[in-house]
This record gives sequence, C-alpha cells and structure tokens, in this order.
Amino acid sequence: MTRNRKYAGLVAACLATFVAALAVPATAQNQDDGRTVTAHGIDWHACADTDFKGMQCGSIEVPVDWSHPGAGSLALNMVRRPADDQAHRQGTVLLNDGAGGSSIEQLRLAMHIKMPQFAGDMTQKFDLLAVDPRGVGHSTPIVCGEPAKPAGVTHFPRDRAAFDALAAHNRAFAEDCVRRNGALVGHLDLTSTARDFEAVRKGLGDQRLNWYGIHYSTLLGRTYAQLYPGRLRTMVLDTALDDTGSPLTRVRQEAATAETAFNRFAAWCATSTDCALHGQDVGAAYDALVAGADRDPVPTKSVGHRPLTGEDIREATQDFLTLTLHRPELAQAIAEARAGDATGFLHDSDDTLDPVQVQVPACLDNPRPIHTLAQLAQLQQELAALSPHLGGAVRSYKAIVGCLGWPLPAAPVEAGPTIKDAPGALVLQSTRQALAPFAAGAAMAAQLPGSVVLAHEGDDYSMFLSSRCVRDATNRYLTTRALPAVGTVCSD
Repeated sequence: MTRNRKYAGLVAACLATFVAALAVPATAQNQDDGRTVTAHGIDWHACADTDFKGMQCGSIEVPVDWSHPGAGSLALNMVRRPADDQAHRQGTVLLNDGAGGSSIEQLRLAMHIKMPQFAGDMTQKFDLLAVDPRGVGHSTPIVCGEPAKPAGVTHFPRDRAAFDALAAHNRAFAEDCVRRNGALVGHLDLTSTARDFEAVRKGLGDQRLNWYGIHYSTLLGRTYAQLYPGRLRTMVLDTALDDTGSPLTRVRQEAATAETAFNRFAAWCATSTDCALHGQDVGAAYDALVAGADRDPVPTKSVGHRPLTGEDIREATQDFLTLTLHRPELAQAIAEARAGDATGFLHDSDDTLDPVQVQVPACLDNPRPIHTLAQLAQLQQELAALSPHLGGAVRSYKAIVGCLGWPLPAAPVEAGPTIKDAPGALVLQSTRQALAPFAAGAAMAAQLPGSVVLAHEGDDYSMFLSSRCVRDATNRYLTTRALPAVGTVCSD
C-alpha cells in the first residue's frame, strides 16, 4: 500500500539536486578512519512554514558515497527550534525518527500537541534539531515508481511460482529505484547515515551532540557512537532494537511480541465500550476477516486503490498496536472491513513514515538469511505457531522477504561489541511493545557501558510525550547526565 507524502512537491527539486550537484567543499577529517571527506556548512534561514514559526530551517550537502566524496552529493534538510532559555542553553538535542520516518514531520506533530508547554528542560535548555536522514522526507528522498508489493505478489509464498514472483518483483523494484535515484539507493545504510550526522555536528560547530533516537534510530545512534567516539554527550534511546543476534531470531521475537499486543487489544475490547467490537470474540472476528479477504479482497473508498487481501490487513495491523490510543481506530477498521469497507487499513497510524523509504534501507542494513523456498516455508511455519492472529506479518519479516532477489549487496554493521568512549545511555523500553521486546533494551544497554534501562509499564513507544515519569528522568539525564537507578520502572 502506498501513500502520497505531504512533501511530494519537493521530489523533483530534490532529485535534481542529487543528479546535478557535485560536492565542492571545505574538507574535514572523518574520526573513524582519517580519510579526507567533503562536507558543506549548514545554510540557515528563517522557516517560512507557519508550523515552524520562529524556528530556523537549514540544509547541508553531504557526499552520496562517503568513500568517493567527489562523485556527487545530496541535501539533508533540517529544522532547528532554539532553546527557550538561551542564557542557560546546554547544547543541541538531535531528534531522530525511525527508518523511513521524517524527523521534521515528527517535530511538526510535537508542535501541534504543544510539546514546549510540557517538555521542560528539553525545550528550555536545548536547541531541538530535526534532521531528515538521507533518502527520507524533506532531504533528498528515495522515490520509486514500482510499488513495494503490487497486486498478485505475496510476502507469504506457498509454492515455487509465488516465491519466484516475489523475488522477481523485488529485483525489478530495486532496479527501478536505481534508475530513478542513482547511486543513492546503494548508500542508505546505517554507516553512511551516521557519517552524515557527523557532518551535521561539524556544521553546527558543537563539540558534542545529545542524541534522541526512536526505534531504528537507536541502532543509528549506536553506530554513530561507534564511528565517532567522544562525539556524544548523552544518548536517549527510545524503544531500542536488538540486532546482536540472528535476523531470524529477531523476527520470531517481534512476531511473538506483536501477537501478545494483539491479544491485549482484544482484552481491552472485552472491557471497553470505546471498542467497536465490544461484546464480540475479537480474535475470531479478526481471523474471519483475514480469511475472507484472502478469498475475496475487501474494497476501499480510496480512488484507484486495489481491494485489500487478508495479508494486506495483517501487515497493516502491527502499527495500530504500538500506541494504546490507536486501539479504537483498529477496532473501527476491523468492524468497517467486515462490513465491506477496508479503507481504515489504508490509514497508517504514523503518517510520517514512507513504506518505500523503510524498505530500501532494510535491504542494506540487514543480513539476508533466507535464500530458498524451503527456508521461508520453515520460518512461516514457526511464525504461524508463535503468531496465530497476525501470522508473523511484522516489520522485520517484511524486511527479510522484501529483500529476496535484491540485486545490491547488504552492508550490515557489526553489532554486539562494547563501544568505547560513548556516554552511558538512557534506554527507554516499554514492558509491552508491539515493535520491540522488553529484552531488546538490555541488549542495547550492554553495548554502551554505564547505560541504564528505564522500564515503562505499558504498551507505548515515544514515551517522552506520554509519561511524566519518563519525561522527568529524561530531562534530569539531559541536564545533569545522571541516570536513574537500575531497575527503576515508570508506571504512569
């Protein structure tokens, strides 16, 4: 399923910048390998966007390929909100959304909910800097003509023909992306992105940054700390991921976590009259909807959009489970789909994400453990047992199957070793989350000596916005670098 982005009008200009611009730069030294690289300073101007009134908008050019800096450049765009108390300013907090997510659009949402009125020291004493990473959002974006998964292609192939069709489509999808975006497609990996943020740090003139990363950007922050020791003052890692083990282990864990989240949603429906399915067997109703849609896809009211299969519905469900406030939306979407209108499952609960811009980096950052139909069939069997409702249709599974047949090599970072000269991180991990198991927080903390996992009792991610306890601990850490006691749990 695809969506038009709010910033679609920037696409042509951004691609023109990518094709035409060559880096003609001041030189700087990479801290990780000593090579001379190219980077421009940040070009700042007052933001014209009314949502960012009083803020500064900026851009910086960085090489498409950091190992060949003269081969072309791309633009990173950013928005900076100055600290309210400039006399006591303590630095810059770099905001990072997940893979394929626009940090600028996340900042816009934060402004809409009046975050400065309750954020405390984060907005009082720190500049907030939202940078859209390479390939994402307002920065030079990846724009592909082929859909990530068209009609007739399944992520759950049951036979050789369906498996081959999936691999052939993935290959055609990648080749189309390369035709439209050039070499950038092969340089959307964690390492290249982390190097961009070092260029941003230098452009700011800050000796050290404060990192606030969510989901995928917890991995990005860890990668930055590994490449550039001593360049981070603090690290707040919200809903950490664990990439230290096998990708298949991660899929199994995420599938089990999302399934448990679905069961909590069903239990909520049983007790809440806010649920459109209140009084029904929610699990049975959902399973019947999925099975029926696989036989006879359910139409939507979106003009030109194909009807949704049960697989489409399953793949859209996990994102509804990441925040408890989305539970009524999921219940309503199920009820309406059962009545013949699946439009609710076209709505992404996080409209700052672009599915193509999620998928392309995934094929570079993740090892590819599946090569044969037999291997995939074994994984599907395991996921069906772990996740009878969702069937294992979670993000990490889609990342693996979406890369079958991908013609560009993967470039995963080394995960697991202890990282030297990194700050002890504040790892925020909900005890019940559909995107990441609670244990992933400890796995991340173990790589960053001195880190502490602050547990949040509940289902939500992006906890700074929803929990006063988390907010207080985060602000105390940002201002004093003091971490909470090991074993602390936030219950609000």
